[in-house]
Amino acid sequence: MSQVTALIDANNFYASCEQSLDPALIGRPVVVLSNNDGCIVARSAEARSLGITMGTPYFKAKRNLERQNVVVRSSNYALYADMSQRLMSLLESQVEDLEIYSIDEAFARLSRPSDGNLYPWARRLRALARRNLSLPIAIGLGLSKGQAKLANRLAKVVPAHAGLFDLGSCTDPDRWLETISIEDVWGIGRKLALWCRMRGVVNARELREMPTECLRAKAGVVGVRLQRELQGHACLPLDLEPSPKQETCVSRSFSRPITSLEELREAVATYVVRAAEKLRKQHQRTAALTVYTRTSPFIPAFYSRAASTSLDLPSNDTRVLLEAALPLVERIFQPHRPLAKAGVLMQHLQGVNQLQQHLWVPCTQEEQQKRETLMDTIDRLNHRYGRGTVQWAACGLHPNWAMRRERLGRASTTRLDELPIVHC
Repeated sequence: MSQVTALIDANNFYASCEQSLDPALIGRPVVVLSNNDGCIVARSAEARSLGITMGTPYFKAKRNLERQNVVVRSSNYALYADMSQRLMSLLESQVEDLEIYSIDEAFARLSRPSDGNLYPWARRLRALARRNLSLPIAIGLGLSKGQAKLANRLAKVVPAHAGLFDLGSCTDPDRWLETISIEDVWGIGRKLALWCRMRGVVNARELREMPTECLRAKAGVVGVRLQRELQGHACLPLDLEPSPKQETCVSRSFSRPITSLEELREAVATYVVRAAEKLRKQHQRTAALTVYTRTSPFIPAFYSRAASTSLDLPSNDTRVLLEAALPLVERIFQPHRPLAKAGVLMQHLQGVNQLQQHLWVPCTQEEQQKRETLMDTIDRLNHRYGRGTVQWAACGLHPNWAMRRERLGRASTTRLDELPIVHC
């Protein structure tokens, strides 16, 4: 049996997550906004059909959205992350190998059955995702990642395919490749697409068949690898064990400009707490960190400042990271500057399996174990009862600079207090 690569992704993921928790939204146009309710970053199929464009600032589109009776939701990242984890767990149980490619899509490897027909399997998987998670998914099948990407696009843009397309079993694949413009081929950027069009290469089939040496001269081995992927050669294996992260960043824009040192300290502390949670989830420690802030780039006298420090003993302990980061705030703060954004960057990351001790910072194994137990307890409480259940005083109680989310929907998959109650 031959091996097949599948690309499985959730359609209009953010909007679909909102619809999955609120059935009243099914069939209605829904858009999701970015941080601070700034721009439209996701649209349901119904919203797309109305001509609503991605990236439109909300304040410009607000009146038009109200006129068309479009449902507007603020970004609910806790919900999206949880639904993504549930989706990937479901996919993992239905395929031989899985590579999580992004929050809403994954590459999978499976074997083609003796009759060569994978459509029954794909239909069952779509039905399972719809029944268990209320999420619509599209499945593209091919001999390589490149082919699977094209097949997935054809599964979504051609209504007759009903969310499924197998490029490896269709009778005339060239006809379908000709319908995909060069700009829509995975791995082709704007400059390379323009270069191809200047040479008469305007679709995926022509890219597959163009002279290899000509493509190599322009795009090197990356371009040749892409071409071979389109030809059906699996040059890009599944990444089943992603490489450890080199840096971890947490940054947010404020709901309003801040001008006081105390507010900046609260913001940096909040981002350090979140970054420490990420490090523990990644099973990593940081040996250095940077804090930074800036004003809006659209006002006169733009201001930006960063400060860094190193840790004698790498750590993912929130207390240790707060003690290192908060003194840096005074170095980046400047009075009378309307700060619009701040962030923290964890650098020189290393795994938790080994810890190089420091002569002047003794830390016994028992003390290290106590710190890890405390952090694990806090993480489990926040995971079970919702983020912020156990909070650090340095973050403040009710900061009025926090990200604006005036149209936030429910998060009943991650918060007990938002679980729907059925009276019967």
